Amino acid sequence: MSTNLNSDRIQDERSSAIPKSRVAVSLLFMANGFFLGTWAPKIPEFAARLQLSDSGLGLMLLMFGLGSLALMPVAGSQIARYGSRRVVQVSAVLFIPTLLGITLVGSVWAGAAALFLFGGFTGAMDVAMNANAVSVERRMRRSIMSSCHAFWSLGGLIGAGAGGFLIAHVGVLAHVLIATGFAGALLIIAWPMIMVDRPHADDVVAKARLPLSPLPWLIGLMALLSMIPEGAVLDWGAIYLRDELGADLALSGLGFAAFSLTMAVMRFAGDWVRDRLGAVLTMRICSVLSMSGLLVAAFAPDVTIAMCGFALAGVGISNMVPIAFSAAGNLPGLAPGIGLSVVTTMGYSGILFAPSLIGFVAEHTSLANVYLALSLVNLVVLALSGLSRHADAPHNAV
Repeated sequence: MSTNLNSDRIQDERSSAIPKSRVAVSLLFMANGFFLGTWAPKIPEFAARLQLSDSGLGLMLLMFGLGSLALMPVAGSQIARYGSRRVVQVSAVLFIPTLLGITLVGSVWAGAAALFLFGGFTGAMDVAMNANAVSVERRMRRSIMSSCHAFWSLGGLIGAGAGGFLIAHVGVLAHVLIATGFAGALLIIAWPMIMVDRPHADDVVAKARLPLSPLPWLIGLMALLSMIPEGAVLDWGAIYLRDELGADLALSGLGFAAFSLTMAVMRFAGDWVRDRLGAVLTMRICSVLSMSGLLVAAFAPDVTIAMCGFALAGVGISNMVPIAFSAAGNLPGLAPGIGLSVVTTMGYSGILFAPSLIGFVAEHTSLANVYLALSLVNLVVLALSGLSRHADAPHNAV
């Protein structure tokens, strides 16, 4: 009798605590997406201020990627020691001031350092908040990853949609101060509700050895190829609309806003869709839609059609990454932290490194051709989509 009462009490505690934890991790995703969305309309101004060519901007974006990949493994090891809650709190506090630093720099070297830190703390926060989301997902025994990433997209929509308007009407400095205050407010609200997950100190030794199974690497490749187009729209969408299609400053930021809007809507629906169609079929449908949207953007004759293409691509890409991350956290015979570490590192290298390479390609061809080429990477994701079945594991937990 007492055992049943204890079980009921534990269940009641879980049911009361988990919704707050889910709110908290959703706010963390929203704050991170908001800051990256805020960065998108700032890129043309940043490049003009430092007098960067397309290849020069590509090198700057490479610093962003280097910073992120430098700190992501550090974040992973600290999560194993202290749990994701402490790591996401520390990384978020360090991340929020970095956009102000980017706004104030006046030289190429200072800009490179600022972007390195911006990318570094972005990556650290990304790994920590995804690890926290996997922990909440496992505790709830249901999928929540798509909706968490929906809040990231919603944050990106707010940041990109308001960014161009604010820069044009209140100036660059006032814009970043408003953005920093908003992101800080989201963190303050989330702070006391972030789920306290148990550290996995044994994983520290395991993380030193790369997994021999090809499964996490193949899912990592799927995440990588899903995130490369996302990075291309984030970092080059505004420049494509401005330089090749003639959009003004305020309108150019709306390309990523349209992309983020459809991603947010479809990610909020993503968990419901996965419950009914399964992860594999959902991944296949998303791959086809992503490819179609990028093709529309590449062949667009004007800004409106290009924005429609980005919006359609957002529908497709919306649930590709969350499915890959859920699959990584539920691989059989592999510690969750190890699988997630491999897949997130490979996946985020797509959104961080690929845009820097695009700068070099764009200088010798056009961004339209880049989006055309990127549409084809979805064929590889389509071929690997069967691996998405591991994302359905939380539903099968007893």
